[in-house]
Amino acid sequence: MKATRDYIKTLRSLKVGDLGLLRSHAGQGLDESVDAFDLFAGLWWPLRQKTQKAPKREVAWLIAKLYAARPLDDLSGSTLARQLSRCEPRQDRDARRFRSAVDRLLTCSISDIEPHLRWALDVIAEESLGIDWVKLTDDLSYWQHGSKRGEWARHYLGIREEIQHVEDDLDEEEGSNHVD
Repeated sequence: MKATRDYIKTLRSLKVGDLGLLRSHAGQGLDESVDAFDLFAGLWWPLRQKTQKAPKREVAWLIAKLYAARPLDDLSGSTLARQLSRCEPRQDRDARRFRSAVDRLLTCSISDIEPHLRWALDVIAEESLGIDWVKLTDDLSYWQHGSKRGEWARHYLGIREEIQHVEDDLDEEEGSNHVD
C-alpha cells in the first residue's frame, strides 16, 4: 500500500503538460507512444525498483491515464463503488440504466475496463466527489480475482440500501409532520 500511495503522490505532482500527454493516450496501450512510455517509465520504474509491491504495470498505466483525465480529489475511504452508489439517479428509468452501466463495469476484464472507469469517474466528477485513488489502484491490481468485484458490488449495494433507508425515514418524518 505504501508503494501505491507513493505512486499516486507522484501522479498528483505531475505538470499540466505531462497530464495532457497521458490524457491524450486514453484507450491506448503503453507501447503505442515513445513519449508516453518514457513519461510512464519515469513514474513507475523507480518505484518498481524499490519494491515488488508497486502496482502492476498494466494497472499503473491505466491509473495514470485515468488520473490525467479526471484528477479527482484523493479521499481516503471513498471507494469508487461507494461514490457511484451516491451518484445513482433517483428516477427508476435512469436508475436502471445507471445500474446496467455499473454491472458492465463489474463484469469487464482489466484489459476492457478503461472506458467504463472513465464513465464512472465522469459521473463522480459531475457530483464534485473525490475517490480513494490508492484503493482504486490496489483493487484493480487484483481485479481478475472474483472476490474484488464482489466487494465492489457489496459496497455499491450497501450504500444504496443505506441511502434508501435514510430517504424512507425522511419520507416518514415528512408524512408525520403533515397537518391536515
